[in-house]
Amino acid sequence: MAVEILDAVAAGDVTKTQALLASGADCNARDAAGATLLMQASANGDLPLVEALINAGADVNATDELGWTALMKACFNDDLDRGFPEVVQRLIDAGAEMEAQIVYGTRALMLAAGRGEAGVVDVLLKAGADVLAKNEGGRTALMMVKEKFYVEVINQLHEAEMELLGEGASCGTKNAPGSNVVTFLKPQQSH
Repeated sequence: MAVEILDAVAAGDVTKTQALLASGADCNARDAAGATLLMQASANGDLPLVEALINAGADVNATDELGWTALMKACFNDDLDRGFPEVVQRLIDAGAEMEAQIVYGTRALMLAAGRGEAGVVDVLLKAGADVLAKNEGGRTALMMVKEKFYVEVINQLHEAEMELLGEGASCGTKNAPGSNVVTFLKPQQSH
């Protein structure tokens, strides 16, 4: 039954997944790479499948061999070149740990920010992600995103830091007098 449910989730088949879960399939089954069903559904942005798996009792904080959680996988999928704010929100609502770390101390906020995922960053900030957290190199999400010129995310993180630290704090995003600011936005992906 493990192969059947893995195939159903990979195909995005909510009806079959729910039927298999009702028949006793393990909602925490893993594929050959160690990813849980919830990780797969989250990485694909499949909210109905994420809902079905959470409702069946899937472990929202399970990790794969590299320490990735379903939340991390929902923050950004390299193959699809996007993150999934609605899935991130649902995972947080189900108790996903926002401050879990993967390689080099990278957290969900850092991952989303570094990929220019403004929608995911917004969800994480509103849920209370630590905007001042540093990775093992001592860098915050704002420090990381400034290198990529995702201005919308830079502004989001800057505002969050200003709220936390107070208006007199400087995060290094002020512009020189008379300078022009050019805004570069990551193109929005359609569903």
